[in-house]
Amino acid sequence: MTKAQQRINPNAMDRLPPLNPLRAFEAAGRLRSIRKAADELSVTPGAVSRQVQSLESHLGTPLFRREPREIVLTPEGEQYLAAITLHFDGIREATRKLTGQTTIEVVRIRAYTTFAVKWLIPRLSSFHADNRTTEVRLTTSVEAVDFDRENVDGAIRLGDGNWPGVEVDRLIANELVPLCSPALRRHAGLKRVGDLAGQTLLHSLVRLDDWRYWLEAAGAEGIDPYAGPKYASSTLAYQAALEGQGVMIAQKALFAEDLRARRLVQPFGPPLDRGEFTYYFIYPRNRMRNPAFRRFREWLLAQTRT
Repeated sequence: MTKAQQRINPNAMDRLPPLNPLRAFEAAGRLRSIRKAADELSVTPGAVSRQVQSLESHLGTPLFRREPREIVLTPEGEQYLAAITLHFDGIREATRKLTGQTTIEVVRIRAYTTFAVKWLIPRLSSFHADNRTTEVRLTTSVEAVDFDRENVDGAIRLGDGNWPGVEVDRLIANELVPLCSPALRRHAGLKRVGDLAGQTLLHSLVRLDDWRYWLEAAGAEGIDPYAGPKYASSTLAYQAALEGQGVMIAQKALFAEDLRARRLVQPFGPPLDRGEFTYYFIYPRNRMRNPAFRRFREWLLAQTRT
């Protein structure tokens, strides 16, 4: 018997806890926020707090630790939340089947603009085809995501894989290659690395060091890795490359379709694999209690294997 079980009021053991406090606790625990739970339940934060305290009194054990700016589930709270979430999901699903209602579940995902445009969005139709009651709300930003203060379920981030406090899934390889239009390659006679001398290099402001990394790995000398136009994202640099305005340094996986269609070409190698510094899917552990989120994550990881 756990300490929590030992502390529970014996009279509470033979009856169900009151439903409203259970709903308040489930929402606050799932969202890790009293305020967000209040918004979801259309009540005040004070009402949610009182309901949670009522449940704690009923059970005879604390479910949250109250920190100055946040609430943190106790070990007993984590265990209890995991158990009751399964039953809440079951009740929701049973109700939908009984009433014939279709409820749209929303999964909120954050990504970079270029990753979203060039890799994620072209694949999303396959997810929606198999998950017609799930809506993926995709936003883009280069800023770090704060899961405690933002309404985001998961984010696709570029880094070394070390994000404390969240779950991390590696996605695709980050191979850097030079890309340009076929017309520019023909006109400039680009055949080897040294031919970049005198060419316009196109940059993304988000990853200003990429040309330097690649040129150093290729053993190139006498080429300024920071010279040339700089754009807010690789999407803009890509458009400039399509127009024949220069040679961009690109993450090959994001432009695979452009290479297949020969809208862009790789004039020479070698590719530079940045190893552990690549794209990852990050998310709080509690999001895995959401069946729609689990389905999206499984689909996303499957896409990286095709």
